[in-house]
Amino acid sequence: MPPALAISTRGLTKRFERHIAVNDVDLQVEAGEVYGLIGPNGAGKTTLIRMLATAEEPTVGEIYLHGEPLLRDRDNPNLKRQLGYLPDDFPLYDDLTVWDYLDYFARLYRLQQPHRQRRLKDVLELVQLTHKRHSLIATLSRGMKQRLSLARTIMHEPLLLLLDEPVSGLDPIARVQFREIIKALQDTGMTILISSHVLSDLEELCTSVGIMELGYLVESASLKNLYDRLGRQQIVVATMGDLEALKAELNHCPQVEGMDVVPETQSLCVHFSGGVPEAADLLRSLIAAGIPLTEFHRTQENLESIFLKMGHQQTS
Repeated sequence: MPPALAISTRGLTKRFERHIAVNDVDLQVEAGEVYGLIGPNGAGKTTLIRMLATAEEPTVGEIYLHGEPLLRDRDNPNLKRQLGYLPDDFPLYDDLTVWDYLDYFARLYRLQQPHRQRRLKDVLELVQLTHKRHSLIATLSRGMKQRLSLARTIMHEPLLLLLDEPVSGLDPIARVQFREIIKALQDTGMTILISSHVLSDLEELCTSVGIMELGYLVESASLKNLYDRLGRQQIVVATMGDLEALKAELNHCPQVEGMDVVPETQSLCVHFSGGVPEAADLLRSLIAAGIPLTEFHRTQENLESIFLKMGHQQTS
């Protein structure tokens, strides 16, 4: 197995009585990536992550972590030391302080002094909870509790971090804080697999994404590859003048493949197949035609619209 792969699975399948939760999944995640796992409830994301985290035995199939096989019916202690797993429902101990809680887990990971003390301070700083070190966990906000759970998960400096719906239920500010921490962890060289329904969070975080439906991994690609294959370029054009005149002028351009009126505005979202030179030509032609433009900028379809388009393609 190539050493550049942090995760590799072959034919990974999990059956629960008559239900197949994960079906013949071949997953590859390169070392150092932030890999986003997308899919609705019941798609198999949690079961897949639990198998990677050694919390669930596969029915059939193989798992390799950094090139080493995860052996069934074995403890796999060396591989487990490389893993950090944050499930979506891990309980916290409300009657402990933040420091005592993390110190408890550091001892379970057998971190020795003086390294343990340094590691506790470093992790608290990373998750932005240094000022709460003496606070009872019961007094923390939901976002702080989630960051504390992440701190516990990375205490032993794992090479591979598995996060199951970590931003679920967090408010927008807490999501931003969590994203910042994930980016900082990636900068240290950690490989991170993160599942979420919140596509905008994954779009800003991930280098690659996998899409699961009904137990199958129906797509796995880098974000760049997805955008290149499925993401249409768009140009937002706004005018002070007549929208119909703008539409008529746009229809003269062969690279304009369609357009939608942005509701309650004097602007259009133009689907555009050309590149930068063609966009510049279009702008020049609109100005030459006397269209009083107030806005003209190129953009790209976001991950959510690509995801919806893929779902439509697979059901049609």
